[in-house]
Amino acid sequence: MQKKGRPRVPIKVKEPEHKINNLIRAQTVRVVGEDVEGGVMSLPEALKLADELGVDLVEISPNAEPPVCRLVDYNKFLYERKKKDKEQKAKAKQSEVKEIRFTPNTDDHDFEFKLKHAIKFLQDGDKVKTFVQFKGRSILFQDRGQLLLLKFAEKLADYGTLESMPKMEGRRMLAMFTPKKKK
Repeated sequence: MQKKGRPRVPIKVKEPEHKINNLIRAQTVRVVGEDVEGGVMSLPEALKLADELGVDLVEISPNAEPPVCRLVDYNKFLYERKKKDKEQKAKAKQSEVKEIRFTPNTDDHDFEFKLKHAIKFLQDGDKVKTFVQFKGRSILFQDRGQLLLLKFAEKLADYGTLESMPKMEGRRMLAMFTPKKKK
């Protein structure tokens, strides 16, 4: 007689990222660690040293010849590594794409105002997507839109580079700018 209910799903045991202690298969290892004179030794010697110090033997570089193992508390090692990864992730800046919209009849004052914003965006490390929106009959003035974007590119030359010449996509003419690398 079978039991009714959910079928049993085998639990997957998560394997550790690194080989530790008896899971290491190399015959000889290079041992490193704090307050330990490192060097190349046999695996049993390294395990004995780890046991004497009350720490784990963690294989940190398995592809080296011989593999490099560190004498450290494994949980502390994982904690510090996680903390370091989190710090690096926080330092990495995510680049955004900022949009600036024009019309074929954009006035000089508006142009200068939008130019200042574009310069600020590029200095902050963001990409700038500029486009001229053509509505109704203004589609006839595509040459004005192109001149406007090229003038904008010329003014932004010190702060960013134009990725490609302005091109039409539907009723918009687009141009993308990427920030120049800081020296």
